Amino acid sequence: MRTLTVDLGDRSYPIYIGHGIREQKALFDDAIQGKQVMIVTNTTVAPLYLDAMVAMLSCDYKVDTCILPDGEVYKTLETYGLIMTALLNAKHNRTTTVIALGGGVVGDMAGFAAATYQRGVPFIQVPTTLLSQVDSSVGGKTGVNHPLGKNMIGAFYQPQAVIIDTQTLSTLPPRELSAGMAEVIKYGLICDAPFFDWLEQEMSDLMALENEKISDAIYRSCLAKAKVVAQDEREGGIRAILNLGHTFGHAIETEMGYGNWLHGEAVAAGSMLAIDLSWRMGNVTEQDVSRSLALFQAAGLPVLPPESMTIDSFIERMALDKKVLDGSLRLVLLASLGDAMVTSDFPMSDFTASLSDALEASAQANLA
Repeated sequence: MRTLTVDLGDRSYPIYIGHGIREQKALFDDAIQGKQVMIVTNTTVAPLYLDAMVAMLSCDYKVDTCILPDGEVYKTLETYGLIMTALLNAKHNRTTTVIALGGGVVGDMAGFAAATYQRGVPFIQVPTTLLSQVDSSVGGKTGVNHPLGKNMIGAFYQPQAVIIDTQTLSTLPPRELSAGMAEVIKYGLICDAPFFDWLEQEMSDLMALENEKISDAIYRSCLAKAKVVAQDEREGGIRAILNLGHTFGHAIETEMGYGNWLHGEAVAAGSMLAIDLSWRMGNVTEQDVSRSLALFQAAGLPVLPPESMTIDSFIERMALDKKVLDGSLRLVLLASLGDAMVTSDFPMSDFTASLSDALEASAQANLA
């Protein structure tokens, strides 16, 4: 097992990474503060892991469960209300601990419920997808979607611990594994060029879930995110670099309907748009663009936006992004491969050219 810490003073917490560690009760005991536990999961994950977790914890705690429908389409205030109702019906008090057992949707909603139930109760993240293990479970972003925008309702609220069991990846569908790899690649692009080089060499083994290498990839991803979050917990500055491709990607997710494009798929296509714009601005080379394209493709990810979208639909959706400041759209772009920046200073002609060329390429690819 490997351990690292998200350093936030008196709200610091550990991230544990290992094979089979969801069965190590001591990790939970260290993070559970009272005698009540509410495990929040979904209909896909529950049959795989819920009974074992309930059995493990029931000897020392009163354990209740809340099983949600599965899918991004259910990341709503209505589904969040199911968690609140479960907590109230089971008479959970202010010392209860919420455990999020599942992917990013479960983690975001359970975390938001923990942040708001009786004005805040402890929670633990047990992410079961690659995307949630390397991204959404770390850093304290919680919330739900709105029909007009992704993650527009939520709170910054840190967990007591993140327990990453790499064994859960063995039950992950290939499409979900690819989606998670988009966030892994992101860390190489934004802040760790040697990691990007390593991913180019090891992607085949990573997609085959070679245990030591996938553990290394998760550790390096979490370490990169922990360092950024420790500097800027509430995304007032540098933390925004973690959103490479997300402004474009959220526009795709919202326009296409939540769940039709997986988050990581939209991030991959959005990242290529950001990298192309960075190239047009002279920040990265054609080789950098080609290497990024090849790496996303090696991970089985889309690199072009949906052909049904238009420049206007992108602009309309992106205008609602949380990084918009005083009416100005800010984008995460690359200053160089391995170094990201947040800026509103980009030529609009280059921005529209990137979108236009990508949309045209998408249309041509679908005709082929």
